[in-house]
Amino acid sequence: MITYTELQSNRRKFLALTGLTLPEFQLLLPAFTRSYEELFSTEQTLAGCPRQRFPGGGRHGVLHLPEQKLLFILVYLKTYPLQVLMGELFDLSQQGANFWIHRLLPVLQSALDDLGVLPERNPGHFGLRLLPPEEKLRLIIDATERRRQRPKNPEKQAAHYSGKQKTHTDKNVVIVNAQSKRIGFLSQTYVGKTHEKKIADKEDVSYPPGTVLYKDTGFRGYEPAVKQTCQAKKKAATR
Repeated sequence: MITYTELQSNRRKFLALTGLTLPEFQLLLPAFTRSYEELFSTEQTLAGCPRQRFPGGGRHGVLHLPEQKLLFILVYLKTYPLQVLMGELFDLSQQGANFWIHRLLPVLQSALDDLGVLPERNPGHFGLRLLPPEEKLRLIIDATERRRQRPKNPEKQAAHYSGKQKTHTDKNVVIVNAQSKRIGFLSQTYVGKTHEKKIADKEDVSYPPGTVLYKDTGFRGYEPAVKQTCQAKKKAATR
């Protein structure tokens, strides 16, 4: 079973499993704890019934501690395993893993929102974000794919199959600040077969004034209303 107490001593493994360094995790934990307490009253049980014992009484579950809850949901989002595997990693049944995933996802979203680090999801609002005058408006646009279970429907199978990844995926386009390394915009989710330029065109992102946008060859032909676009060129093949 994965526990926060044991994992925090191995910082390399901690980063690999959660996507956060230990200081970043500890910075997020207080906001996560507050969000959990705001969303789920201590006067009710997990099933939503009035509590008969004082909070903290009775048998404690494996995700009783807030740091263990946060570790659980971060591991799920970073590795995206089957729920059966999540149950094995955290000593839960598949039904228990499913319950906690759906319970903790809105808590994490609320905590990230409170910290002001959630990426913009509305493409029309991205350009309205106020940036410090001294900040260089160097942004990077790229696509990210994550594996998903193969759909049973043949048409959905074909739509989600990514020839690049050789598996079934979901795809998003992200825009990252080149200086802070923070994701400023996250597109809606598309099937893996969708080309990244097509996603960028459909999202129609509004960029801040004076933006210099860096893109790779997957966005060839994508020329939004920005100050300048820079695209890497493929090295000519040598014989």
